[in-house]
Amino acid sequence: MPECDYDILVAGAGIVGVSCALWAQMRGAKVALADANPPGSGASYGNAGTIATYACVPVNSPSIVSGLPFYLFSKESPLGFDWAYALKNMPWMISFLRHCSAQRVSEITDHLGNLLSHADAGLDPLIEAAGAQDLMVSNDCLYVWSTQKGYEDAKASNEARRRNGVVFDLLDAEEISALEPALKMPIHKGLLYRGARHVRNPEALVQRMHARFVADGGAWLQLGVSQSQGDADGVSATLSDGTTVRAGKLVVAAGAHSRSIRGSGAEHTPLDTERGHHVLYKAHGDLISRPVGWADAGFYAIPMNAGLRVAGTVELAGLDKPKSPGRIAYLTRKSHEMFGDLGPPNEDWLGFRPTFPDALPAIGPSPHAPNTLFAFGHQHIGLTLAGITGRIIADMAEGRAPNFDVAPFDPKRFA
Repeated sequence: MPECDYDILVAGAGIVGVSCALWAQMRGAKVALADANPPGSGASYGNAGTIATYACVPVNSPSIVSGLPFYLFSKESPLGFDWAYALKNMPWMISFLRHCSAQRVSEITDHLGNLLSHADAGLDPLIEAAGAQDLMVSNDCLYVWSTQKGYEDAKASNEARRRNGVVFDLLDAEEISALEPALKMPIHKGLLYRGARHVRNPEALVQRMHARFVADGGAWLQLGVSQSQGDADGVSATLSDGTTVRAGKLVVAAGAHSRSIRGSGAEHTPLDTERGHHVLYKAHGDLISRPVGWADAGFYAIPMNAGLRVAGTVELAGLDKPKSPGRIAYLTRKSHEMFGDLGPPNEDWLGFRPTFPDALPAIGPSPHAPNTLFAFGHQHIGLTLAGITGRIIADMAEGRAPNFDVAPFDPKRFA
């Protein structure tokens, strides 16, 4: 077989892909990073920016099943739904609902909780290497319920978080208003997640990590990986310009677009996307001092360098449909309920969260392609889990076992 150009080729330059590349490089590997788009310009650009180590409870929930009429038909629902897309992808929808049983949700929560407990150990060395400490804010995170019913319905989830080591304080309406006096929506109860951090500019974080990677000798190929063929000695990857790159290992970290890399085995996974939108108010970045999640409405308000970002909700409509005017109108309307008259947003945005029906990422060897590793499917917490995913991938590429159990994330569960 031809000699390898690189020890590792990483496909995808979002936060997960760049983390994988930087971790492997710090371990001494010769690494190339490939993406047709600029680093951090996809889902990493517009996310909520929270380092959500508390987010072990998946979107899957028994309440999804019982509350389907509300989620599907109410204009106040945080879920958007494209019926044509749903009918075309009914097996995925059915599999998602199968993972909504109380027992299965408990198992998923514990798996995510274990992975999240290592998140800081994976991310902090990359932040330091990139000199990005100034982008990080440590001021906790606030999660608020407007109704007693919403809070009571979430009690089991909150206890599951506590069981997984998440530290939080229970606050009443008066305490919440004292912390964030700009909030104007009804307030019943809230949680303050102690020690939670957020990023002032998630795209800039990826860009700085990428710059460090290149400065330390990493190869940046601004081309997509369209096809791969693994063998006993490595992987031959075809780039979008038709050229071929030879690497000892291929890491598929292209987020919601990972299935497009033919021959990698990613095309055989049940990967889909939870579409997320945001709106930005440039003049109101100082309204709050920390991320505030409005639990009943399904989104976060986050103070960032660019202003006040209001990000979240879920839309099931695939990769091809443009931004949803309905989702943007929902976020705009609810953000005005949350803070009063903010004026029209200065920006709206659509991004794609890579999601499996069981809400767990795929981290590990491809069941279908030799010398190919998967690192995608992190749903709402890709920013949080990027660093530890990169460290796990670096371990596996070296042939060493990670220092904790990663079996629940093995891609073989889809084989």
